[in-house]
Amino acid sequence: MFDVITIGTATRDVFLESKDFHVLSPGRRELQCFALGAKIEVDEVVFASGGGAANAAVTFARQGFKTACLFKTGNDEAGRSVRYDLEKEGVRPLLTSDSKKHTAYATVLLNPNGERTILTYRGAAESLELTEIPWGDLEARWACFFPSRIPLNAMEQLVNHFNHQGAFLAMNPSGHYLKMGIGRLLPLLNKLKVIIMNEEEAGLSKIDDVFAGILAVTKGPRGIRVKADGRIYEAGVFPETAVADRTGAGDAFGAGFVAGLMQSSNDIEYAIRLGSANATSVVEHIGAQTGILNRREFEENRRWQKLPIHKKSVKH
Repeated sequence: MFDVITIGTATRDVFLESKDFHVLSPGRRELQCFALGAKIEVDEVVFASGGGAANAAVTFARQGFKTACLFKTGNDEAGRSVRYDLEKEGVRPLLTSDSKKHTAYATVLLNPNGERTILTYRGAAESLELTEIPWGDLEARWACFFPSRIPLNAMEQLVNHFNHQGAFLAMNPSGHYLKMGIGRLLPLLNKLKVIIMNEEEAGLSKIDDVFAGILAVTKGPRGIRVKADGRIYEAGVFPETAVADRTGAGDAFGAGFVAGLMQSSNDIEYAIRLGSANATSVVEHIGAQTGILNRREFEENRRWQKLPIHKKSVKH
């Protein structure tokens, strides 16, 4: 049995960094712009693995948990690279491959302040079919879902599978799923112990009104809000030494938060601190996995030991 299995997408990413990636700010929205037909110099190229399930699996493995990751790739070199990177971290890949579609791929255009534009090819990652799932290998104390656009029927069957085992379940529901409407998703969400989402998603879905479990809402540089056990917990963020790349920060917080619950017997404040530290470390490096903290780094570095957290009772 695994301590935790992550389920969702894994991608091969390439990061292109250039001081010539200019940002314009018409109105309230910043735009990254390129002259059509121009040749733009790139200062740095970094290849890495990414994707919600893979990023989370690396967090759990570095925190010392026996971890597996269920995902789908193409039958190609990019897929083999993703598998190699996970195995190197001690994660067991439970992957299926597609001979017709390529591995999901993201091209990330980074400007000097760490902001980015992502060009995404979803490929094989989101075509997971029920008949491809290695059901016999799926036994764990926790299961964490990063569904992206994986078919809902496959995700429902997976949630039911782990729920019947008595596993604790966490999910970072994608925008694609939330667009289905809370009524359609409620039977699925009610089987979860933890939901992690960003502030915009939480506001649009109104999930705060119907979900009885632990709800963690990220607010970017303004911190985190967690609703659990009749209380609201609010915290800021750890100061960043520098921002290299914000890719994967949400995955780093979510997986770190769940890892904190696993390590501390559901100590919400400890989980917030680990999730926040993990996210801060990730944005200080290029790539979604490079800066992920291991357990020793988190526990022994004084930088991560204090994060003011305010809590109050929920008014009924």
